[in-house]
Formats: sequence, structure tokens, C-alpha cells
Amino acid sequence: MNECFQCSEGQYPNKDKNECLTKDISFLSYEEPLGISLASCTLSFCFSTALVLLVFIKHQDTPLVKANNRDLTYTLLISLLLSFLSALLFIGEPKKMTCLFRQTAFGIIFSVAVSCVLAKTVLVVLAFMATKPGSKMRRWVGIKMASSIVLSCSLLQATICTVWLITSPPFPDFDMHSMTEEMILKCNEGSVTMFYCLLGFLGFLATVSFTVAFLGRKLPDSFNEAKFITFSMLVFCSVWLTFIPTYLSTKGKYTVAVEIFSILASSAGLLGCIFCPKCYIIVLRPELNKKVQIIRRQDERT
Repeated sequence: MNECFQCSEGQYPNKDKNECLTKDISFLSYEEPLGISLASCTLSFCFSTALVLLVFIKHQDTPLVKANNRDLTYTLLISLLLSFLSALLFIGEPKKMTCLFRQTAFGIIFSVAVSCVLAKTVLVVLAFMATKPGSKMRRWVGIKMASSIVLSCSLLQATICTVWLITSPPFPDFDMHSMTEEMILKCNEGSVTMFYCLLGFLGFLATVSFTVAFLGRKLPDSFNEAKFITFSMLVFCSVWLTFIPTYLSTKGKYTVAVEIFSILASSAGLLGCIFCPKCYIIVLRPELNKKVQIIRRQDERT
């Protein structure tokens, strides 16, 4: 009678159950169709973001660009560009440095982007309130308010990431048991709690931005950026709400692909919803990008 024995870790039995075979190492690489597709989408979005940034820089002295706070706009576009690029950290063989910084880079960069959206939303509402006679809100409208919102939110997320890296840093790890014939090379997040704290803070910022923008969506046309921000935050929140159950229900390299898709989709939502209407006016309808047109649209609504 033949003796049975269990295959060691990193091996699996063949069909005849008489020999142990070595498991293949699996991770999302640049050589496979899924990795190539995601990398191509990332580079396409990066190019689009850079193009939008160039359009805004070229037309920086026009009323539309000035009215929407140029410094915040540039910061938002650069952070969106870095957000797209951060997706590339998730493709390729997981190594010590990429595991350490891919989630923290994603968290901090996204916090800068969403806090810029929050700052733009708050300034839109305050700018309208400051136009009322005798309003004390005028002293709050300006670059100092915007900078304080962006810096405080970004520093808080950076603090969460620093605590994560100090207490329980991510590291490369093998998952031997999820797949029968493959061992998954992945980044062990170290602390799942800290990962969800990172996501939770992003969700909090997005929720506050959506709430403020929704309340200010009916302001006069010259301040109507809140309408675009409302929709962009709705897209952003929808993407990340569906991310969590999808992330938990997938295995192997498809888990990484889900996170990359969420990064690209949410960043593209911000880029498209906030900047496409402006680019349309700047590039295709320049006659509307004049101060007299902005004043006229405001008078028509008031």
C-alpha cells in the first residue's frame, strides 16, 4: 500500500496525486495583458492631465481661470497627475520599497487632491457670502484659508501614514493558500486597521466636500463650480464605496487590479467633472471667457 504525504508549502499535487509540483509565482506584471492595459490607461490619463494643466497655464490670465483660484487649480491638477502615476507602483513585482510607499503615497496624494476640492468648495461658498453687504466673511476668502485647509488635511493623512510605517510597515509576502497551483507574491499591508484608517479619512474628506458642494450648488452662475464639484464627489464616493466589497471578494493579482482601477476611475472622475466644462469654454468657447460674460450671467440669475 502506497503511503500518502502532504506536499510542502510552495508545491501542489499533480492530477494523479503521485507527485508534487512547484507552484508558479503570481503577481500583476507589465508583461501580461491586464498589466499592459492598466499601465496604458494610467499613461493616457497622465497625458490628459498634463494637457489640461498646460491649457490652464497658457490661459492663466483669463477671467475663468482667475475666478477658480489658480493656485488651488494648479495644486489639484498636479496632485491628480501624481495620483495617476501612483497607480504604477501597484504594477510589477512587489519589493520592499514599493510595498512601503505605494499605499502611503496613494493616501497622501489623494488627500492633497480631495482637500484641494474641499478648499475650492469652501471658497466658492464663502465668496458668495462675502458679496452680501456688511458681511464679515471677506477676511476668510483668500489663499490663506485655502492653504490652511490643504495643509491641515494633508498633514493629518501624513501623520496616519507615518504611524502606519513606524508601527506595522507593509512588506513583501507570499500567499501560499489562496490559489491551488500558484503562490501569490503580494504586499502584506502589515496593519489592515491602518489601511482602513487611511481610506476612512479620504472618505471623510470626500463626504464633507460633497455635502458643502451640494448645499452650495444653487449659487449664481459666476460661482457655480460647486455644481461640478458635487458631481465629481458623487463619482468619487461611488467608486470607493464599491471598492471595499470588491477588494475583499477578489484574490491574487485581481485584488491589486481592483485598487488600480479605483484609483484611475476616481481620479478621472475628478479630472473630467471639474475640468472638462472649463476646458470646453477656454478652448472652444473663448467668447464666454470674458469678465463681461461672467457679470452678465450673474445678473441674469440675481
